[in-house]
Amino acid sequence: MALSMRLSRGGSKKRPYYRIVVADARSPRDGKFIEKIGTYNPLLAKDNADRIKLDTDRAKHWLGVGAQPTDRVARFLDVLGVKERAAKNNPNKGKPGEKAVERAEERAEKLKAQQEAEAEAKAAAEAPAAEEAAPEATEEAAPEASSEEATAE
Repeated sequence: MALSMRLSRGGSKKRPYYRIVVADARSPRDGKFIEKIGTYNPLLAKDNADRIKLDTDRAKHWLGVGAQPTDRVARFLDVLGVKERAAKNNPNKGKPGEKAVERAEERAEKLKAQQEAEAEAKAAAEAPAAEEAAPEATEEAAPEASSEEATAE
């Protein structure tokens, strides 16, 4: 008999409440089950201790017997430290593919080249302005010096 650890829905319309049960994989979602091992109330805050209640000893027992948890129950087991989820063991899951990495590198190179070109254009625009400002500064300094000399005499 194939065993499954899954959620069985209860509660009223728009007010879900789930039991975490061990059941035959062929039985209906809310139908006959072998054992209730916990509860899950999604309406409670995520940091609330009553959101997920699970008998970890019974969960370990049923995992040892061969029960397969559903994705959601596997998350609960992972959070409670009973069993690590398989997704954590796949090092490539969630990483971008080769093409996406190549495109990202090309975009980064284009952006870098564009920034360098803008920096060069800005430097080129500031260089003539700096050259024009330098002679004016010397001319302005000279009359001030002569007026200071005149007052000193």
